[in-house]
Amino acid sequence: MTDTPETDLPELPPQLALAWGVAERPERVPRRELSIERIVEAAVEIADAEGLAGVSMARVAKSLGFTTMSLYRYVTSKDDLLLLMQELALDVEFPPAHEPADWRAELREWALFTLAIYRQHSWIIDVPVTGAPMTPSNLLALDKGLRALRSTPLADDEKIATILLTSGYSRNAAHLGRDLDKAVADAGGDDGVLGPEFGDTLRHLVDEVRFPYLRPLVERGSYVPTDEGLNQIDDVEWGLERLLDGVAAYVEQKPAVAAGEAPAGTGGTAHATDPDVADATSLVGLYASDARVKKAAAKRKEADKRVREAQKKVRELEKAARDARKAEAEVAKAAAERARDTD
Repeated sequence: MTDTPETDLPELPPQLALAWGVAERPERVPRRELSIERIVEAAVEIADAEGLAGVSMARVAKSLGFTTMSLYRYVTSKDDLLLLMQELALDVEFPPAHEPADWRAELREWALFTLAIYRQHSWIIDVPVTGAPMTPSNLLALDKGLRALRSTPLADDEKIATILLTSGYSRNAAHLGRDLDKAVADAGGDDGVLGPEFGDTLRHLVDEVRFPYLRPLVERGSYVPTDEGLNQIDDVEWGLERLLDGVAAYVEQKPAVAAGEAPAGTGGTAHATDPDVADATSLVGLYASDARVKKAAAKRKEADKRVREAQKKVRELEKAARDARKAEAEVAKAAAERARDTD
């Protein structure tokens, strides 16, 4: 009886191996105090202050007091560095699950929390999306989003699509907010650049013949709100609630559709003025900055690192065992062939 043939798992591409902490680290370097962690932290600091355009291997090396070539001993390309920067920015502790489960409240918190991350590290928006998440922090963020939907009847692909829809909303809101903030900053802090000071001018330019549906809004001060006609809606939260309304309508009719019956009604909806929204916004801010959470996260990351190192050692030993069995089988086969030749 022979052992079942075993095959090695496919090796991760270099940048994913770095992200998962299973890449080989340089053993001989000129100055041991340089590390992947320090390189990535320095790059994130630069990106937070100057945007993604300010990040280059040379710029990061200079900020650390090393030569550019020293960095390449740890990170082989800027693309690898960008991936690791995203990993660090997303390596945060999400708010805990609700008990009992409340998918709408939890998905709202998840959306606001991801929005807060995008706002804190707005350069993430400029990093090209090249495929499905494959790195630890990205997958953990996805996992927390899926956790929010654990009590729903949604199928697996519907849950993934819901998270994609929600994260896309947060990403777009962060992108728009960043661009508007930049417009104000470029104008020397003048809010008028966004339109309020031009309300009277628009009333003359936007006539009811050419713009029949926009004209009433301009006339009432709803398009470019003024002190007299201030817009009472938070656009981001209002939009998020409408997104959740749509998911709620689908979730509520899901069992009926699965049974071949007519869709049920959409039920009640939460509104942007509900206390839950303000509570969620406050929660994510407090949770992200809580010193105890940060301390627990640091312990968790250290434990994760030790687990990865142990898993890597186990894989190495398993591979060595497979190689030894393979060599043993080849020797036995050669011995059998020699025995047949002798006979």
